[in-house]
Amino acid sequence: MLKVDIEKQLGDFRLEASFTSNGLVTGLFGNSGAGKTSIINMIAGLTVPDRGRISLDNDVLDDSTSGVHVPPHRRRIGYVFQDARLFPHLSVRQNLDYGRRMNGLAHDDAIEKRTIDLLDIGHLLVRRPAQLSGGERQRVALGRALLAKPKLLLLDEPLGALDDERKAEILPYFIRLRDETRVPMVLVSHDAGEMRQLATNVVMLKGGKVVAFGGVEVLPTVTF
Repeated sequence: MLKVDIEKQLGDFRLEASFTSNGLVTGLFGNSGAGKTSIINMIAGLTVPDRGRISLDNDVLDDSTSGVHVPPHRRRIGYVFQDARLFPHLSVRQNLDYGRRMNGLAHDDAIEKRTIDLLDIGHLLVRRPAQLSGGERQRVALGRALLAKPKLLLLDEPLGALDDERKAEILPYFIRLRDETRVPMVLVSHDAGEMRQLATNVVMLKGGKVVAFGGVEVLPTVTF
């Protein structure tokens, strides 16, 4: 279960968000500037809340009252960015292995094969990122995050940089990821269609505040 109750002043913008989710995919939905990425940056530990508490299952990640702030590398949270952020000088196989090595995890052939098969990237292993399409790069970024055995995956507009054809190509892999790995995810998007297909519950944000929370049925009921 993910619990978020935070406040943060970011220049002239004030973020005040509180929600609890035990859904498999928690969608953060709203227009640009609503505070979506700021929230996941705090969940990841990249930004410290001014006030509040963030916890994941039984682990407290931030608590301003008691002065707790777990650094990002100790949170076991995977982060997939819109632009994939693969290392250009490494092969796909080396990129996939990076997260595991940085977390000091033992190599597991079975988990690696299952992840590669799930994302259908076995034929890409010897290529460099420059030789991949946008959709292929995102699948490799997902694989790298999964092989680090995260407790939670953060997905920041993972389809935002793709054209419609590439979105249609990669969307089924996100659905498989949700249904087959059972790794909890937080998905940031301003695309209601993506949310309806992927999210199991939705946090609606506007101007730094939560304006609605529930299943995907809340999406058509709030106007931005």
